Amino acid sequence: MDHFDEIDLQDCPCCGNVGSIEEEGGWCLYVQCGYCGAHTAELSYKNEAERQDAARKAAVNWNLRKVIYPGPGE
Repeated sequence: MDHFDEIDLQDCPCCGNVGSIEEEGGWCLYVQCGYCGAHTAELSYKNEAERQDAARKAAVNWNLRKVIYPGPGE
């Protein structure tokens, strides 16, 4: 069961829109802005406990503004 709705995410540090926790192929998680595409680094996991921990760490990175911005010039 996902408990990601309980994780608090601040607005995107690049554009101010909403970010969400995304899962990639059942092996990693990251937070991404649905508007500008800014995202955190991917955090891998191997089991459910690591998955929940990866989600919390991705949220911390997002809230600390540690993001990759794929905008102009990159």
